[in-house]
Amino acid sequence: MFKHLLVPTDGTELSRSTSRAAVRFAQALGAKITAYHARPQLSSSTFSAAVFDGDVVDEKTRGQFEKAAEIGVQRSLDFVQTLCNEAGIECNAISTTPDRPHEGIIAAASQCGADLIFMASHGRKGFQSIMIGSETQHVLTQSSIPVLVFRWGDTEQDSAQA
Repeated sequence: MFKHLLVPTDGTELSRSTSRAAVRFAQALGAKITAYHARPQLSSSTFSAAVFDGDVVDEKTRGQFEKAAEIGVQRSLDFVQTLCNEAGIECNAISTTPDRPHEGIIAAASQCGADLIFMASHGRKGFQSIMIGSETQHVLTQSSIPVLVFRWGDTEQDSAQA
């Protein structure tokens, strides 16, 4: 069946719950995991648009933002690696800075040889889902690699196990 799962993570509680479920799934299959984080784009325009007390963000502040983002990325990946280590599952961790997260997820899955992408769905409905868009939806429609969408909290069992 599946031997190599790509597990996108962003450090949110939903992502952590999905990672726990992915580890249980991989354990049952005897599969390995690659944890993936799409780094946020911290462009010059992002910082030139940010104004604090009338001053444009300086390079020192920009460096602090970048360092904080890097720490967040590493914590997200470390969380998945720790879960895998505790479960005795082989795990690698990678991150890239794609133009769009779904493009990074698909590219990472292909590059690492994953045969399944195991990811979360925020479960937005109605107008909110149309306006916000969904990285999961983009991955589902654009990936040639199968995608398993984990919807945390759909049942009491999900909540208890996550």
